[in-house]
Amino acid sequence: MANIKYRQKRSLIGKPESHRKIIKALGLRRIGHVVETKDTPQIRGMIHKVQYMVEVID
Repeated sequence: MANIKYRQKRSLIGKPESHRKIIKALGLRRIGHVVETKDTPQIRGMIHKVQYMVEVID
């Protein structure tokens, strides 16, 4: 299975609590933080839900 890399590009300040929990579950901690995990439908769904705060890297 392939891996996927993503980066937090926006702050969590003023965002809904559910979106904050998703960012935490993705393993992101601060703006610019990059995480690499397995590419699963669950991860893709979480990224899609907070796509305005997360950037997928090639």
